[in-house]
Amino acid sequence: MADATNLNRPLCCEQFGSGAARGCFAAADGSLQWEAWGWRWWDFSGAFTVKPQRLAGGAGGALGTASPPLSSLIAVFLPQGFPDSVSPDYLPYQLWDSVQAFASSLSGSLATHAVLLGIGVGNAKASVSAATATWLVKDSTGMLGRIIFAWWKGSKLDCNAKQWRLFADILNDVAMFLEIMAPIYPIFFTITICTSNLAKCIVSVAGGATRAALTMHQARRNNMADVSAKDSSQETLVNLAGLLVSLLMLPLVSDCPGFSLGCFFFLTALHIYANYRAVRALVIETLNEGRLRLVLKHFLQRGEVLGPTSANQMEPLWTGFWPSQSLSLGVPLHRLTSSVFDLQQLVEGHQEPYLLHWDLSQSPEKDNWVIVRDTHQVLDKLFPKFLKGLQDAGWKTEKHQLEVDEWRATWLLSTEKKVL
Repeated sequence: MADATNLNRPLCCEQFGSGAARGCFAAADGSLQWEAWGWRWWDFSGAFTVKPQRLAGGAGGALGTASPPLSSLIAVFLPQGFPDSVSPDYLPYQLWDSVQAFASSLSGSLATHAVLLGIGVGNAKASVSAATATWLVKDSTGMLGRIIFAWWKGSKLDCNAKQWRLFADILNDVAMFLEIMAPIYPIFFTITICTSNLAKCIVSVAGGATRAALTMHQARRNNMADVSAKDSSQETLVNLAGLLVSLLMLPLVSDCPGFSLGCFFFLTALHIYANYRAVRALVIETLNEGRLRLVLKHFLQRGEVLGPTSANQMEPLWTGFWPSQSLSLGVPLHRLTSSVFDLQQLVEGHQEPYLLHWDLSQSPEKDNWVIVRDTHQVLDKLFPKFLKGLQDAGWKTEKHQLEVDEWRATWLLSTEKKVL
């Protein structure tokens, strides 16, 4: 029997995930008595008792453990440890992402219906060989487009993940619109669906790459695989719901092209709006070129550093994936200068492991090395304060998302500066 003096003294305290902690007490009969359990994301309360259990052969008792009740819905569709195991913007982003996926699933059903009609499904005069050839040409065009786009823009997708994510979904809507319009002009059917499939393959590359980048941002416990897997489960559930609704929708619109087109435009508007709200909900704590421009401009004007939330809200989403000004990081040395004197002037007076070069066409009245020297003086004065302000505001300064090329140089003119 438990000592009466220890009945009201807690023996331990436990909690599950982000739930509230509860204490464990010794009951009069030697069992463990638990406090009522309060949960943040699900409703459960009530004390319960766990009896001591003995090992086989009469050995000392090993206390049985009681797992707290966990909502099966949360366990299946949200990462383990939610919400502490993901970024704070995870839930609003995923909610809007589910809305856009549902709208896209319905639009995709309308587009697929149109393509099948155009190929000749249900038409006794249609040729199987012609339909097969059209399908193969369509797929081949998309495969080539996938390779070319990955080579052309692959290195830029990490830097502007939100912008390319939005671009991919809008391009997907354009591709589905082409598929719906393809049967209306049979003479251009093959060209139209090849163009559509080319766009969809670009969407596949851009969407998949940016999804991976956003997963890295959302995973906060080295749980990228879990976050990615649960995102896939959520998308599968939404697509399943979309398929069920499509089964009811298609018979209603199949005989009325005007109504079908009206439904498509409504779903497209919902899809674009949900995508915009989803990417706008993201708060990425690393600096890319767009966010750095905003933060730096605010710092120079007001002397304070914008926090990640404010900067992300101000970041452009429609034009952010192409540079507004010419800025190149990591360029070959022969593009900077061909004069030994100019090179020595660029190096003189600072020890940072990089060189700055100013476009002389934008300031012909002043030598390049003079501009660079003045710039370094300003940087030496302002950068330490700016860097500390970034860290205090919550930015992750140990990494960045600036687009930097692979050119590097080993420095031989100075013992202090070794690598550029």
